Order: sequence, then structure tokens, then C-alpha cells
Amino acid sequence: MEHISQLATKIRDTTASPDILVISSLFLPKEAVIGEYLYNRCLQDPEQVIVLAASCRGDKAFDQAQKFPVYRWPNPKYWLGGFLGNCLQPLFNLVAPFFLAIKLYFRYHYRYIEWGHGYDFPSLLLLSYILPIRFFIYLHGNDLAAAVGNPVWRSLFKLTLARAEGIVCNNSLTQDYLRNTFRLQTPTHVVHPVVRPEKFGLGSNSQSLDELGDRLRQAYNIPQSAIVILSVGRLVKQKGFDRVIENLPLLLTIGVDVHYMICGQGACESELKALAERLRVDKRVHFAGYVDNRELASYYAACDIFAMLTLSNTPASRLEGYGIVYLEASYFGKPVIASRHGSLIDTVRHEENGLLVNPKSGCEVFQAFKQLCQNQQLRERLGHQGKELAKRKTLHRSLYIGQGVRS
Repeated sequence: MEHISQLATKIRDTTASPDILVISSLFLPKEAVIGEYLYNRCLQDPEQVIVLAASCRGDKAFDQAQKFPVYRWPNPKYWLGGFLGNCLQPLFNLVAPFFLAIKLYFRYHYRYIEWGHGYDFPSLLLLSYILPIRFFIYLHGNDLAAAVGNPVWRSLFKLTLARAEGIVCNNSLTQDYLRNTFRLQTPTHVVHPVVRPEKFGLGSNSQSLDELGDRLRQAYNIPQSAIVILSVGRLVKQKGFDRVIENLPLLLTIGVDVHYMICGQGACESELKALAERLRVDKRVHFAGYVDNRELASYYAACDIFAMLTLSNTPASRLEGYGIVYLEASYFGKPVIASRHGSLIDTVRHEENGLLVNPKSGCEVFQAFKQLCQNQQLRERLGHQGKELAKRKTLHRSLYIGQGVRS
């Protein structure tokens, strides 16, 4: 990693001349969906990109291992402490990219900026007037919803979008909401997230996923013949973990030997544990707590069904991202049960890689669980098709067709 204070040092030896500066306050090794999305973008064209991102723990070793230059602006939390640092971080995320992007321009003479999210966009707007560059801005859902809330912010955001070379959305719902809200002439593109096997420590020479799954079942004393349902996410009410727990007694009644594993932490953990005890299924509900990506592969491998019955009660929640955990479950060949709402239309396809249900309909949810639990052939077919869907990807270089950027 080269921090911005080291900009006068020798540029690393490379035959490429990067054309694209990718800017984001969220980037690996900090675990975040946006950071993972942008890292995968950079891996597609490592010789074409430079990255400018916020500092995070472990960034020095991580950045030194990359095939593209990474620069970081400081995180005040590390030298001012938690409270004051947290207060100043938004200001740093707004100001630092502006000045450092200018400094990097005189070093690399890049021609494009890819702004990784809708947050802190005023810096990008100013840069578009000062530097002779074009830019793309990425939108993920919640960042778009946040930008339209304030009338002044909304006007500046619309101006930014109008000046963009293109807008990149990670799902079709965000693209539709954007078009209906602003009715711009700026081209919009949908580029879905992808699953990176290395994230889970798999790689090309990974050990058998079946072995990983079998060992995890043994650790939880779950028979190999049992049906295992898995959910992954923050333990908040919106995620609908209670809907799954409520179906366990019904599945046991019809003879399904079922267990439920939950990976995640959150405010609702005690409430969910109490619900499992009240329904007398607490021995079959396994709270794994926080699980890092390396361990998460074992949980995907161990399960038979992935289920997340999220609720969308507000416009903001309906715009919530792409649903990367559904994509990951499909990548591991697992059928999915998910809520039937717009944010998942690109991720879960009904009767193709999973089943879509109304999470508020107890009968519909139970029938979906019953169908998948009792029909192994259906589970295998949906899982196989889901794996094929999860491997498809749109390359970010398609944004530059006709732009003169080398591919």
C-alpha cells in the first residue's frame, strides 16, 4: 500500500498506463458488500485501474498484494479515538477523495473516475468541473434512497447524475427507481455482483465442499440425513428469521427431521432464542454468531436449503441492495426460499434457482418449505440451475465500448 504521503516515491514498475481511478470509502480488506463488489470490479482489469479508498485495519498487507496501485486516505478513528473519529470520518470521506484525486491525476493522468457508491457525491461533482475526465457513478440502493431525501441534496445529486458518462446499478430495481425518480438521459447499466471463490478460501485446489459440510454437521450433532436450513445476515426483525423458526414445529409434525442454522449477530438474537424455546425447537436452532468468510463456506456446504424471508415495509428497505447471500447460496448449489419483492428479481428466479413467497402468508411459506424439504430432486435441480446462474457475469469493461480504453 502507498499512503498519500508517499506520492513522491517511485511508481511501481508496470507496462500498463491506468486509465481509471476507482474511488470508494468502502474497500477490502474491510468487510462490506460494496467493498467486495468494487474489489471484484478491479480484479477484472487490474492493469487499467488505480484505487483510492479509506484506510481500514489490515490494509497495508492487503494492498501490497494487489496487482493494481492502492492509495488510502486516513481514518481519524485510528488516531483520534472512537467518538471524535466517528464524527470526523464523514468529513474526511467528503474532502480527502477530492484533493487526493487531483494529486493522483497529475501522477497518472487517468481519463475516467468510477465513483463506487452514491455517498459523498459532491466531491465527484466538483472533480468533474476541475479535471478533464469523464466519470461513472455506482448506485446500490440505500445510497440512492439517502440522496433523494433532502431537496438540496437531491438537486445536486441529479446534476451529478446528469453529468455522468454512465450510471451503474447493481440490480434492475435500483435502475427502474432511478429512471422513474429522475428521468435522465444519462445511460444506465446493470452490472450484477459476482461470487469470488477466494473470498471463502476455496480457490482452485480447495478441499471437498462435501467434507467441509459433513464436518460442520458433526460439530453441531446434526445427522447426515437431516434437512438443514441456513440463513445468513444481521439479526434484525426485517430479515424474517422468526418466520423460519415458526415453521420448524410444522415441519417436524409432518415428519421432516429439520435443523436451522443462523449465521450473524444483532439486536434480535435473544428474542429469536426465546421464540425457539417457546416453540420447543431450541435444540434444532443453532446460533453460530459472527462467521467469517472462510468459515462461511462450511455452512453453505452443510445446508440443504437457504432461506431469508425479508420484509420490505418502507421504500428504503425495498431498495436494499442485491441480496449477495442469495447469490452465494446459489453459487454453492443450494436452492433458495426468498420473499417475493423487487430487490430480489435479479437474484432469485421463481422455480429456476429457488421459490419466491409472500413472507406474510404463513400458508405460502410453509408450502415452500414442505415442497423443498420433501423433494430431493427439486432441491438438486434448483441448486444446479442456481449454480449456473451464479457463475454468469457482466464485465465492467463493457462500460467503455467505443471509449478507447484497452480491454
